Amino acid sequence: MNGTFVGMPAFPEAAREAVRDTTLRGNLRHATHTIRAKRAKAVSEVSDWAELREAGQRIKDHTLRHLDRYLARLEESVTAAGGIVHWATDAAEANDVVTHLVRMTGESEVVKVTSMATQEIGLNEALQAAGIAAYETDLAELIVQLGKDRPSHILVPAIHRNRGEIRDIFAREMSEWGRPAPEGLTDTPAALAEAARLHLLEKFLRAKVGISGANFMVAETGTLVVVESEGNGRMCLTLPETLISVVGIEKTVPAWRDLEVFLQTLPRSSTAERMNPYTSTWTGTADEDGPRTFHLVLLDNGRTDTLADEVGRQALRCIRCSACLNVCPVYERAGGHAYGSVYPGPIGAILSPPLRGTGSEIDASLPYASSLCGACYEVCPVAIDIPEVLVHLRERVVRGGAVTREGNKVVLRPAKGHAAERAAMRAARWAFTHPGALRAGQRAVSRTRRFHPRTLPGRGRAWSGTRDLPPVPAEPFRDWWQRTRGGKDGAE
Repeated sequence: MNGTFVGMPAFPEAAREAVRDTTLRGNLRHATHTIRAKRAKAVSEVSDWAELREAGQRIKDHTLRHLDRYLARLEESVTAAGGIVHWATDAAEANDVVTHLVRMTGESEVVKVTSMATQEIGLNEALQAAGIAAYETDLAELIVQLGKDRPSHILVPAIHRNRGEIRDIFAREMSEWGRPAPEGLTDTPAALAEAARLHLLEKFLRAKVGISGANFMVAETGTLVVVESEGNGRMCLTLPETLISVVGIEKTVPAWRDLEVFLQTLPRSSTAERMNPYTSTWTGTADEDGPRTFHLVLLDNGRTDTLADEVGRQALRCIRCSACLNVCPVYERAGGHAYGSVYPGPIGAILSPPLRGTGSEIDASLPYASSLCGACYEVCPVAIDIPEVLVHLRERVVRGGAVTREGNKVVLRPAKGHAAERAAMRAARWAFTHPGALRAGQRAVSRTRRFHPRTLPGRGRAWSGTRDLPPVPAEPFRDWWQRTRGGKDGAE
């Protein structure tokens, strides 16, 4: 990843600032509670949800195991349908390809359907540097762009804004980007939606180049799929003469029939709808309708390296539904900006470090941005075991070790600031492998418990400053068991 959020502090520091913002916390609490309640109701309507979840996991795992084969098939299918396929190793290469393709058209502006892949590589900034204006057309993305802000949620990028703030942004900024907001604009949803519709309509009607991502790519037919709720994406996909789609390689599925699973689980997990209001599919080009030229930019940008990690690769199953964000107690209080990535919340905590590496302060801290409560795993429609990956990444941060970077095996050094943690883990490992020493230590701790402090010293204050140290029992469990049950039933 190119580091759209370069310079971000570590998660604890960024989160500390966020939790002090009472307006932000109120916005997040209201939005996440509303979305997850609706999702729970939508999911409860499906009697075979567990089977659909397992099917999605199996499809994704199978595809990832054979991704080389399916990507080759995808390229063949897209080319046969009249599209042109480009391969991009990293963000810089992808940005260069897209900038070159836009310049070839002679145009100086493009319209975009919401795409996390283009946010990941910083495409808007790259186009701006080349003198090309990129206009976001998804309502939430438009709010973020007009507000010179950053997205903070996968499904609702402007979740941290309330209606009054959105009205002020529209009234202040729309005239700088195109058609101004109507006079006397109110903060009712209908008025805000109408202002956005009028503002975007003129851009749709004059745009010659559209840029999109995709939710899925079907290797069998070369078909790309975008699901959305507003219809702005469909305008971007059908009106321009040239369409450029930038898509991560992990979005591939083998066959058309696989969509049956994901088009049931994705809308219910994301927008709590039985099906998406707009599901757009396109296969290459056609003379009768749609863009005359179609380019597909297949983006790696760390995904192949992530695929080499047997535990961490399950993050590539993600279908970007955002259900994990809406149930996460950490995200609800800290918001998305604290994660320093376009991928916030639990999925961002396990996806950003593998894609970007753990060399930066923010990426080394993300695996710790969780209480490990497991709620994210319970709601994930493709059964990504996020807590398992978080623990795996924590071990990588603390201990270092062999990883794959740009296709090469390298050995990471342990991150700074974890020496005490490493020493504690080594001591614990020794104690657990020496039962006699463990038993003696437990008894000593129990007998001296009246002298134990209520807070930890040194760096431990960061942990005990907001929680009580658990009390030490009067006797170790082993002694209690021997005294109360050991003599009665030696078999136990």
